[in-house]
Amino acid sequence: MHKYFEFEKHGTNYRREFIGGLTTFLAMAYILVVNPLTLSLASVKDFPDALRMDYGAVFVATALASALGSIVMGLIGKYPLALAPGMGLNAFFAYTVVLGSGIPWQHALGAVFISGIFFFLLTLTGLREKIINAIPIDLKYAVGAGIGLFITFVGLQNAKIIVNNDATLVGLGDLTSGPTLLAIFGIVVTVIMMTRGIKGAVFYGMVISVITGMIFNLIQAPEKVVDTVPSLAPTFGAAFSSFGDSSFYTTSMLGIILTFLFVDFFDNAGTLVAVANQAGIMKDNKLPRAGRALISDSIATTVGAVLGTSTTTSYIESTAGVAAGARTGFAALVTAGCFILSLFFFPLLSVVTPEVTAPALIIVGVLMVSSLGKIDWKSFEIAVPSFLTMVAMPLSYSIATGIAVGFIFYPITMMVKGRTKEIHPIMYLFFVIFVLYFIFLK
Repeated sequence: MHKYFEFEKHGTNYRREFIGGLTTFLAMAYILVVNPLTLSLASVKDFPDALRMDYGAVFVATALASALGSIVMGLIGKYPLALAPGMGLNAFFAYTVVLGSGIPWQHALGAVFISGIFFFLLTLTGLREKIINAIPIDLKYAVGAGIGLFITFVGLQNAKIIVNNDATLVGLGDLTSGPTLLAIFGIVVTVIMMTRGIKGAVFYGMVISVITGMIFNLIQAPEKVVDTVPSLAPTFGAAFSSFGDSSFYTTSMLGIILTFLFVDFFDNAGTLVAVANQAGIMKDNKLPRAGRALISDSIATTVGAVLGTSTTTSYIESTAGVAAGARTGFAALVTAGCFILSLFFFPLLSVVTPEVTAPALIIVGVLMVSSLGKIDWKSFEIAVPSFLTMVAMPLSYSIATGIAVGFIFYPITMMVKGRTKEIHPIMYLFFVIFVLYFIFLK
């Protein structure tokens, strides 16, 4: 393992990789609870139980899809990048496709499966890798910084430091509430350790927050440690049942498949670039082994649909693991192992509350916006698309939307400036695709 993952080349060791992988898991463990709740439409009243996805089956599918995707990413891609069913895409699956359009969840899984197959074919042709490498270096830095702002915003929301405000959209929350004070405590502790240069500070900050939360009764200790693994039967292979139904082959379903395809492609590309930047893996504006990393996402999405979950994609919370020291795919294997163990130790995950993970997301955001210093801000034609890419992500609550806005403005400003020779032909194609996307799909 030491030689396979080139620990010496990346300046890492087993301890750093283990802590990094564990930190990544803790930062994204919420998906094991949130994804089953979302896909089963647990929060929706008066929805027929017969039309809901089985909570237990989705939990198992989520854990297995995350583990498999992370294993493939670790062994083949060799990136410290974990995968799991994507937030946003699962909400689109449940609330827009199933609840809003009245489409059976089996058909929605079929759409996810087809999108995964398309991804796989695109990756085999090398097109996905060429597309990522065609993105200008300044926009890649802007994507990394934008994702940093985005996950910081998510962290502040999870901590309820920032809350909804009908007058101004967002506002300051109640800083005297117990959970919010716990998150603030976690931020302070983590910042102190990071400032002192303590390795694994993000992980240790989460552990200290959990212990403190239990002491002050802000986090309830789990009633039991081990529980039986639910059955996967209700969702396993359900995606295939949709292919024999004529109602599956409609224009609206094509639009749903394209939406899954579009959002996953650019969410994954943005996350891959951001993690590679933070870990110091990207060289000369190119991602080594990009094709292998991208095929991992394709396999995870396809298999995840068969198991019974929405689109599986790369998780930006992996940056928390990178901040804790992860540099190779071994960290992804550690995260995968944690997902497998979670099948049996599900009750323990109750201690990893949003307030516990919030400090990690906020601190990682600080680290990621450092790429702003590498952008050519003196060139207005570069500054505009870079800035719009960065701010549109948190404001639209979508990584893909931020990328789309920036990629629309980039060829416009560059052409007006007379720098058309510097624009890669693929960027013109993006311009057309994104304009059509906003017109027809948004």
